[in-house]
Amino acid sequence: MQARRQFLGWLGAGAAASALAACSNAEAKAYPVSFSDGEWKKRLTPKQYYILRKKGTEVPGTSPLLHEKRKGVFVCAADGNVLYSSATKYDSKTGWPSFWDVVPGSIGKSIDFETGYPRTEVHCIKCGGHLGHVFDDGPKPTGKRYCMNGDALVFRPT
Repeated sequence: MQARRQFLGWLGAGAAASALAACSNAEAKAYPVSFSDGEWKKRLTPKQYYILRKKGTEVPGTSPLLHEKRKGVFVCAADGNVLYSSATKYDSKTGWPSFWDVVPGSIGKSIDFETGYPRTEVHCIKCGGHLGHVFDDGPKPTGKRYCMNGDALVFRPT
C-alpha cells in the first residue's frame, strides 16, 4: 500500500512538473515587440510595468478609463496595438474597464491558475503584455466580458 501511495505521489508530481514546464514555455514565446526587463522598466510607468510585465492588477475603481465615454480606441500602453473599440465598451459594474468584443487579431489568451481556479488571461498579441481576463458573463451579442486593467491601456479619441 505504501509503494502504491508513493507511486501515485510521484505520478502526480510528474504531471505537475509537466504542466509547469508547458506554462513556462508559453511564457518564453517571442513577440514582435520585445525588450529586456530593464528596458521595459524604462519604457513603462511603475503601474504599467507591474500590470503588463508582472501580471499585476490595479485596484478596482481607480482607472480614469473606467468612465471614458468618448468615441475612440483603446490601445496597449506598451506598444500601441489597437485592442478595443469604444463601441464595445460597457459598464460591467466590476470596477475595471470592460468590453464585449476585441479588435480581431489583437489579443492572445492563456489559462492562469493564480487565484486557485482556471481563468482565461488576455494578453497583447504584439508584446505579450498582461491586460486582464475574459469571462463568459458579458452582454450580447458575444456574451463575453473582457475585464481589463486601465493602466495597461491608453485611450485614443477619434
